[in-house]
Amino acid sequence: MSKRHRPRRGSLAFSPRKRARSERCRIKREVLATGRKLQGFAGFKAGMTHLMMIDDNPFSSTKGMEIAVPATIIETPPLRAEGVRLYRVTNYGKRTVTEVWARSGTEAGANFTPIEENLKHTPDLRQLSLHLIVSTRPEAVSGVPKKKHDLIEIKMRGEVQKDLEYAKELLGKELRIKDGLKEGVYVEITGVTKGKGTQGPVKRWGIMTLIAKSERSGRSRRVGAIGAWTPARVRWRVPQLGQTGYQQRTEYTKRILKIGERGEEVTPRGGFLNYGMVRNEYIVLKGSVPGPKKRLIRITPALRAHPKPVTPTIAHISTRSQQGV
Repeated sequence: MSKRHRPRRGSLAFSPRKRARSERCRIKREVLATGRKLQGFAGFKAGMTHLMMIDDNPFSSTKGMEIAVPATIIETPPLRAEGVRLYRVTNYGKRTVTEVWARSGTEAGANFTPIEENLKHTPDLRQLSLHLIVSTRPEAVSGVPKKKHDLIEIKMRGEVQKDLEYAKELLGKELRIKDGLKEGVYVEITGVTKGKGTQGPVKRWGIMTLIAKSERSGRSRRVGAIGAWTPARVRWRVPQLGQTGYQQRTEYTKRILKIGERGEEVTPRGGFLNYGMVRNEYIVLKGSVPGPKKRLIRITPALRAHPKPVTPTIAHISTRSQQGV
């Protein structure tokens, strides 16, 4: 008799599946993209559309032909540089050394003396790293009913002296999407997924329902057994009910197809459902993005190996109404 192959259902790589502490995702990985002064950006998810572009994949059977591609629109209003924070790398991780904040309502006048003094007394600058503290502008986005600014950190290129000089120019000013990204490059997208509350093991882990005659009616959407008698406890690997969704997730190697300034170029007639009109700068990403509409999305350099960036040739972007207008 042949052996029945049945792999377990539901990846344990995301365990424990708890609610995210905040929608302002924390980026812990250290990825540096050469030639970029800023290692990331942030925006708000507007919705999805499709476009027609020339297939530039050299290994594709449709190379050079016009193909339809699903895409996500992320509205990226300018970020404001609020401060600079200096970190020191220790055996216990990064520790804050000092920080400098811009004066309220002004673009200059910040005192960088604490940072410069630490640079003089640290012979090995590789132990130091500079991060830019920026704030989002949700009031500039018509589809986001939020007025409070979110503070996030964006890592700089890794050369502390050059980063400090660049930070002096930026402090108190606005950062735009083209300052750190360009068309054709590959990035990582981090966001908090759509929350679904407490769900059972069938929806949460994808297990099979029990057959009709195995249990009483109405009790088929559960696991067949939660474990052995010994040890007298339930192991964490047993699929059980609990929080589903609203968890931080990262999608790798997402290609930027377009960076634009005029939102009407990509906004469907009547606006995006549950969002509205895109009125600021935006980027078009190939494929989907985690999280619902209006969710804050973090954009960082690609971690995995990817092809050499090529500027895509877009023939048409669909602006067909999503409301049947």
